[in-house]
Amino acid sequence: MRDRSVAIPPPRAAAVGRLKLSTVRVGFVLGSRLLPRRTVKHAARLFATPFASSRTRAREARPDSAMRHSEIVIRGKRIATYTWGDPIRQPYVLLVHGWSSFGLRFLPWVSHLRAMGYAVVSFDQPGHGYSSGRYCTLPDFVDTTNEVGRCHGPAALAIGHSLGGAALVLAQDQAWQARQLILLAPAADMAAAADRFFRTVRLGAGLRAPFFAWHERHTGTDLRDLQVHRHLPALGQPGLVVHDLDDAEVPWEEGERYARHWPSSRLLSTQGLGHHRIVDAPEVIEASLAFVRGETIGSRVVGSPNLPFGL
Repeated sequence: MRDRSVAIPPPRAAAVGRLKLSTVRVGFVLGSRLLPRRTVKHAARLFATPFASSRTRAREARPDSAMRHSEIVIRGKRIATYTWGDPIRQPYVLLVHGWSSFGLRFLPWVSHLRAMGYAVVSFDQPGHGYSSGRYCTLPDFVDTTNEVGRCHGPAALAIGHSLGGAALVLAQDQAWQARQLILLAPAADMAAAADRFFRTVRLGAGLRAPFFAWHERHTGTDLRDLQVHRHLPALGQPGLVVHDLDDAEVPWEEGERYARHWPSSRLLSTQGLGHHRIVDAPEVIEASLAFVRGETIGSRVVGSPNLPFGL
C-alpha cells in the first residue's frame, strides 16, 4: 500500500528512495571498514526500526463504527488494540500484522469473520501504528502477541502475515494458544532475513557475527533460535500456509518450510500477489475461510532429509 502522505509523484518518490538507499549503502561500506563497532550498532538499530509509513497508514485507515479502540500496557509500552464483538463471550480471531504494517491492515477480513460468528481482535506491535516504542524485534512481536492473546484467552483462530506469522508460531505455549492458524507469507528464518538485510545495505560480511552477537545481547535470543523449523514439529493444531511464488521479500521456500515441518498443516501457493497483496486478496480470504469451515485447501507437503532443513 502506498504511503499517500508523501506528496510527490510516484516516479520521483522512487528516485528519492533509491537515492536514500544509495547513501545508506555508501555509509555502511565505509563504516564497515573504518568504524566497524559503531557500524554494527547502527545497522542493528536500523534493522529493528519499523518504517514510518506504519504509523501513517494506521492513521489513514477507516474502520467501521463497530470497532472499539483501546490500549493495554505490555512491558512498559502502550499497545493499541482493536476489537469487534465480545472476545470473552464469543470465539475470537486474533490478527497479527507483519513488519512495518499495522493492525487495521486486516480490515477486509473483519466482516467475513464477523459473519461467521467470530469476535475479532487486532493490535499494533511496538513501534507500529498507534503503539508506543521506537524499536521492535521478532522477540518483541512474540511477547506482545502472547500477552494480547492471554488477555482474551485461547483463540479459535489466529491469522498472521509475514513476521506476524512467525510470531504466532513462536507465541504458542502453555499460557496461550490458538486452535487453528492461518499464516500468510510467513517469515521462517530471521538469520536469512538478516543476511538479506546485509546484502541490501551492503554491510560488510565480517560484521555478521558481531551483528548477531549485538542482537543476542539486547534481546536475550540468538537469531538462529528463531528459525521456525526448530519449533514447528511441536505444533498440534491444524494450519494453512499461504505463500506467493513471486514473493520478493520473504521467499516462497520459507512458506514451504513451514508446511514441511508442521505435521497438521497444508500449503496453498498463489502467483502474482507478491508479499503484500496476499493479505487482502479476495481469493486468499475466500480460501482461508473455506479452510476454517473444514474444507480441504492446499496441499500436504512431506519433507525429505535431502532437502535444505530436511526432516
